[in-house]
Amino acid sequence: MADETTTIVIMGATGDLAQRKLLPALFELRCNAGCPEDLRVVGFARTELTDEAFREFMWKGVQEFSSLAIHKHEWDDFAQHLFYVTGSLDEEADIAALGERLNALEGDSGSANRLFYLSISPTLFEATLTNMKATGIADEADGWRRVVIEKPFGRDLASAQALNRTVHNVFREDQVYRIDHYLGKETVQNLMVFRFGNTMFEPIWNRQYVESVQITVAEEVSVGERAGYYDQSGVIRDMIQNHLLQILTMIAMEPPSGVDADSLRNRKVDVLKSIRRWTPEEAVKNAVSAQYEGYLSEPNITPDSTTPSYVALRLYVDTWRWQGVPFYLRSGKSMSDKVSEVVVQFKQPPSVMFGLAHDTDLNPNLLAMCLQPDEGAHLRFEVKVPGQGMTMQSKDMEFHYDDAFGEQAIADAYERLLQDALQGDPALFIRSDHIEEAWRIVDPLLQAWESSSNHKPERYVPGTWGPAAADALLAENGHAWITVCGQHDDEAG
Repeated sequence: MADETTTIVIMGATGDLAQRKLLPALFELRCNAGCPEDLRVVGFARTELTDEAFREFMWKGVQEFSSLAIHKHEWDDFAQHLFYVTGSLDEEADIAALGERLNALEGDSGSANRLFYLSISPTLFEATLTNMKATGIADEADGWRRVVIEKPFGRDLASAQALNRTVHNVFREDQVYRIDHYLGKETVQNLMVFRFGNTMFEPIWNRQYVESVQITVAEEVSVGERAGYYDQSGVIRDMIQNHLLQILTMIAMEPPSGVDADSLRNRKVDVLKSIRRWTPEEAVKNAVSAQYEGYLSEPNITPDSTTPSYVALRLYVDTWRWQGVPFYLRSGKSMSDKVSEVVVQFKQPPSVMFGLAHDTDLNPNLLAMCLQPDEGAHLRFEVKVPGQGMTMQSKDMEFHYDDAFGEQAIADAYERLLQDALQGDPALFIRSDHIEEAWRIVDPLLQAWESSSNHKPERYVPGTWGPAAADALLAENGHAWITVCGQHDDEAG
C-alpha cells in the first residue's frame, strides 16, 4: 500500500472483538504488507490502561487467535504502533481528549488519514457519533475519514433509518463501511466465481431448471455467554437479516456490469427489492420459530421468553429468473452440526426411459456450496450401479479448498475487509439502502411474533436439525431439508 500517514481508531478497544479479531487481522495485514507503513492503531475505551498495558492485552489475543506462525520480533515492531486513550464514548470531553492525542501522534493532523472502527454496543452509536460531530474528530482535511460500523445496524426498519440519519450527520455515505464479516469470507466471495466464472452453470441458473434453493447456517453451540444479548435480539436479527440475506443476494442476483462496488451492490439491492413482501399474517405462514430445549434455563434468559434460537423461512424472489422458486433459509443454535452451506436443488429429469415404476422419481441433481467449515463444493449426480441393470445411485463430485490449495491459508474475513476499508473499496460492505430493504423483508415477521401474546415458539432437541414444523414447512411444496457439506455422499436433514 502507499506510504500514507494513517491512523486506525478502535472505539471500544478492550472488547472481545478487538482482541480476538481486529488486532490479529491488523497484525497479519502488517506482516503481509497489506497496510500502510506509517500506521498507528489507537484504542479507546473506559478501561484504564497505559500504552504498554494495551500492547500486552492485544499480544495475548494475537498469540491465541492469529493464524500466522508468530515471530516475537515482528510483534515487537508492530506493537510500537499501538497506543491507547482512556475515556467514555458518551462523554464529549473524553472524545475531545482522544482528538488531541490523535493530533499529537499524527504531527500534522490535517494530512493524516483516519479510519474509525466502532467496536461498540449499538446502544452507544448515537452518543458516540454525536460526540464525534461535536468535537470535529472526524472532520475531513487533506486526509480521508472513514468509519466502519459493526452489526447489528438497528433493531428494525425505523431504528435502522434513524441510525442512518445519525451516521450521515457525521459521515457521507461514501465514507461509511457497514461491515458483515460473512462477506469477507473467501468461500462467500467464491459464490460469484461459481455463478459467473463457469459457463456450465449460468444457463441453468433459473426457474426452468432450479427446483429450490436452501441456505443453512447452523451452529452446534448454545447461546452460552451471549445469552443475555441473544435474548434481546434472536436469530432473525442476529443471522437472517444480515448473513443469510447477504448470501441469498449473491445466489439470486443478475450479472453485474463489472466488479466495481456500485455495480455489485446495485444488483444485490435489486434482489432484496424483488423478494415478495409478506403481511404479518402471511409471514407467519411462511416461517417457523423455535427454541432448543433448555433455552429458558440459560443464564440471563427471562423465563417467559419467546425469542427464537432457530428460524426457518420460505421466501420468493419475484423476478423473471426466479418466479415460483422457493428460497428456504434456516439458522439456529444447538443444532446437529456446525455448517454454512447453499444447496441448489435442480428439477428432476423424466424417468420413463429407465423402466422405473410410474410412482418412482429419479433423485434430483444437487449443487452444494460449502462456506464453512468444510470449505468447497459438491456436485451430486446419478450413476449406474455396475451389474444391477438400471439401478442408480447418487454420487458426489467434490472440491475442497484444503485438497486443492494445501497450506495456502484462507485469509480471515476481517483481514480482507480491513484491507478494503483502508484502500477505500466498499464493494464488500453494506450500503444504507441495502440495510433498509433487508429490514423491510423481516419486519412483518418480527412484528407478528413480538406483538402477539399467543405466539409460542416450537421446541427442538439440542443436537438435531430443528423442529418438525420446519420439515412440514418444506413438505407443503413437496421438498425436504438437505445437508450435503461434510456428509461425503450421505444425505441428511
